[in-house]
Amino acid sequence: MGRGDIKSKKGKRFAGSYGRVRVRKTATEKFEAKVKETKVEVKAEKKATPKKKTTTKKKTSKKDE
Repeated sequence: MGRGDIKSKKGKRFAGSYGRVRVRKTATEKFEAKVKETKVEVKAEKKATPKKKTTTKKKTSKKDE
């Protein structure tokens, strides 16, 4: 098991070949940082809040008897 053995990793490195013992790494996707989009906040106009309805007591009229 040395440099001349083509079936070992060391022999494959010496010969400069790839094979079952010395497998190349598969191409993996590289991580790419995505650019963050800046959000523009649009302030909505405030809706006019309806005024509270006040209930007033009706005056009771006393009829002249």
